[in-house]
Amino acid sequence: MAELVYRPVVGLAKTMFKVWDLKIDCKGAENIPRTGGAVLVSNHISYLDFIFNGLAALPQKRLVRFMAKESVFRHKVSGPLMRGMKHIPVDRASGEAAYAHALDSLRSGEVIGVFPEATISESFTLKSFKSGAARLAQEAGVPLVPMALWGTQRLWTKGHPRNFKRSHTPITVRVGEALEAPRDQYAGALTRRLRERVQDLLDAAQRAYPARPKSAEDSWWLPAHLGGTAPTAEQLRAVQAL
Repeated sequence: MAELVYRPVVGLAKTMFKVWDLKIDCKGAENIPRTGGAVLVSNHISYLDFIFNGLAALPQKRLVRFMAKESVFRHKVSGPLMRGMKHIPVDRASGEAAYAHALDSLRSGEVIGVFPEATISESFTLKSFKSGAARLAQEAGVPLVPMALWGTQRLWTKGHPRNFKRSHTPITVRVGEALEAPRDQYAGALTRRLRERVQDLLDAAQRAYPARPKSAEDSWWLPAHLGGTAPTAEQLRAVQAL
């Protein structure tokens, strides 16, 4: 049933990207295994990130099952689609069921998509990673595949209006070499290595990105360390502490 739902949704996404005239630059898709389980790990800067992560796996003929917050599955529109595509609901108050579900899927040869930052980064820099992705890969005996996205925040992200007009927005996707996840390695150390890999890919995606802000007002999507006006991680923590 998943493919009866998943493939039409992929076709619709591709059509919409053509309508919006997005300029998608994806490199490294060959690093996603053609067969067997794998954990796809990406940074998280947009509500649409899972779509672009999923598109990166299509050249390898893989359909990614993403772990997403449970509330998305309760929505009257997105809920049936998410369930039909066999994505995995995550109840943040009790994640054991989602973990077991993902583990079963990995052992059956599926590719699972994980955002280890857990939430969208409003600074557009990497937050700390939770160790769940590493632990899943270790327990299932599958590799971790690091990814990075850049430009998706310009379409739809937290605290900013959606931009679904014909905008010619560039989207850069980089997929890195798979990282083995031996069971005898400490999950925290493996998570740190994984985060370093994603950071390297994010740096590469940002260097390759062909667009710059058109004005000071337009620099909201660029992180502070690259000259933009996005809030820093420290500023966001200060606001949250109030």
